[in-house]
Amino acid sequence: MKTRIIFKISCICLVTALASCSDFLEVTSKSQVSDATLWSSSGNADLFLNNVYSSLPGPFATDDPGENWTDNSMASRVGPTSRTLMALSQYAANNSPSQWGNYNNIRKANLFIEKVTASSLPDDWKKQRLAEARFLRAYYYMLLWTSYGGVPVITDILNMTEQGDAVFRPRNTSEETFRFITEECAAIANDLPLKSEAGRATQGAALTLKGWCELVWASPLYNTDNAAARWQIAAATNKQVMDLNTYSLFPDYNTLHFEENNGNSEVIFDKAYLGGTTLGGSREGLQGPWRVGGIQRSWGNVNPTQELVDEYAMANGLPIDDPASGYDPKNPYKNREKRFYQSIIYDGSEWLGFEMVMRQGVGSPNATDLSDINEATNTGYSLRKGLNPAYAINGANRQNSASFIIFRYAEVLLSYAEAQNEASGPDQSVYAAVNKVRERSELPPLRQGLSKEEMRKAIHRERRVELAFEEKRWYDLIRLRLAEKNLNGTLHGMVIENVGGTWTYRIVVAPGGQRSFNPEKNYFLPIPQAAIDRNTQISQNPNY
Repeated sequence: MKTRIIFKISCICLVTALASCSDFLEVTSKSQVSDATLWSSSGNADLFLNNVYSSLPGPFATDDPGENWTDNSMASRVGPTSRTLMALSQYAANNSPSQWGNYNNIRKANLFIEKVTASSLPDDWKKQRLAEARFLRAYYYMLLWTSYGGVPVITDILNMTEQGDAVFRPRNTSEETFRFITEECAAIANDLPLKSEAGRATQGAALTLKGWCELVWASPLYNTDNAAARWQIAAATNKQVMDLNTYSLFPDYNTLHFEENNGNSEVIFDKAYLGGTTLGGSREGLQGPWRVGGIQRSWGNVNPTQELVDEYAMANGLPIDDPASGYDPKNPYKNREKRFYQSIIYDGSEWLGFEMVMRQGVGSPNATDLSDINEATNTGYSLRKGLNPAYAINGANRQNSASFIIFRYAEVLLSYAEAQNEASGPDQSVYAAVNKVRERSELPPLRQGLSKEEMRKAIHRERRVELAFEEKRWYDLIRLRLAEKNLNGTLHGMVIENVGGTWTYRIVVAPGGQRSFNPEKNYFLPIPQAAIDRNTQISQNPNY
């Protein structure tokens, strides 16, 4: 089903042109569809909507994913944006990574909504597809809102020829933007099915997007007075998703993200990839370990940090800083929780049938790269989570058709637990939600009698580990106002060396691990200078 959505997009080249202007060609050919033809057929209109879906972001075809902006991982070489701009907060209005291009996707959604609403297409089809378009528009606004705060909320088709300077709109407030997104999700949820074609929006997807935005709105970035009512609203919406009884945790965390498990019971919303084409995913060849078995298999550009590794609990469920955990700094990878072994390649672990050696002085190309001269790991760790050994052969081969999961049920459980704990304290529903996630990884339940603060710490750790490398960490650091603490200073790695005949483990500052974050401005990205130059009504974010 997902591949069908992507394949159809390649069959029509006029879709993007239709979204970028208000004049339509009148000649129908094999590669061009007239305005009248496009909106008179549900099949043709679906082509247009599929194009709006196709712009959903995903990290499976990049060598520098957003996780490298965070304290979870870093790029293994000098050059990527995460090292040159984001790490030291060198980004500004003229060079920052931009979400502003999502206005192109919003315009396409607006055009689809206007044309389909006025069409004579079947009512049942229109009802669902209009709800899908409104969901996508809300999702793209969420990306803008979580990056910039308030942005211009535009729901009509702008045409400078007809409207002149009226097309230039000022920014809505952050609250107005938030309200728009969540009210749209509430309005369309019941028009969407509980289950649909893989990759399409559902009722659960709309409610999850709403609950996520409400969690952001309840978090310290916006909820400076820590009003319990905001947390209650976020908890209630995430509980709605749970009460749909549509989703469950997929049993195998290790293969959750593999293509053979696309659309599994845990997936709420995802982005599809079409393997074997330029639309395929190439995560294994871009983000996996650099050299395996003496052969370069990847660019190795996601190096998990010691900070993340230290968050993985012991098999007994206790954090490594708990005196009762049994953690041994002389044997740090022994008896760790399952998710550690399923997510991180470390010294002595196996990958593609080979032992991975990160030790110094034994001639291993995978030894921790203290000189920062090649694609070997700078931290002593490489990415494992979500990498399918079947595709970890060589380079960015784009053979993988695994979907990138945007929302999944484990996140909903943890979002509910966080919001409910902040609203009412650690009641049994909070324990039940967190323990369900822990149980999949064979961790014991959390200790009863935790305070709200202790439960908060446990939930934040659980969320970081469970959702690592899924493009969630940056947004959590921002909404919780943890970036000024976690992204100031240095990130670390592990060096293993022989001292007097004994292998010793030494935590070091990772090459390229310097981090800087200015809380006076960096909680929001700068509005692109090009957008301000085009529209003088748009004000820049503070201190840029």
